[in-house]
Amino acid sequence: MTKWFHSGRRRDLCALLYDHGELRAQSLKSRLESHYDERIDPGSFYGTLSALVESGYLDRRTAGIADVYALTEAGETALLDHYAWLGDRIKRGDDSEGTGGSGDSED
Repeated sequence: MTKWFHSGRRRDLCALLYDHGELRAQSLKSRLESHYDERIDPGSFYGTLSALVESGYLDRRTAGIADVYALTEAGETALLDHYAWLGDRIKRGDDSEGTGGSGDSED
């Protein structure tokens, strides 16, 4: 997994955009705050979006006075790769039949 994806907020923003196609920044922020059930600092939020754009995982365009964001092909690939990785971890846990984890001895 690439370093840009270590942040849960980055993953969650990408998941919202995967689900909705494209969203205005304020709508993204509102949906994320609703999911987290807490306010997100605007500076931190917009910094996260800028980092994702600069890394090539999001596209940003202007629509009127608002910025609109969408996943790039690289962003979608990274999100789907993470989803597959996570699914494998969960499946392993289900296959371990009550051992309380993946059954692996490594951390």
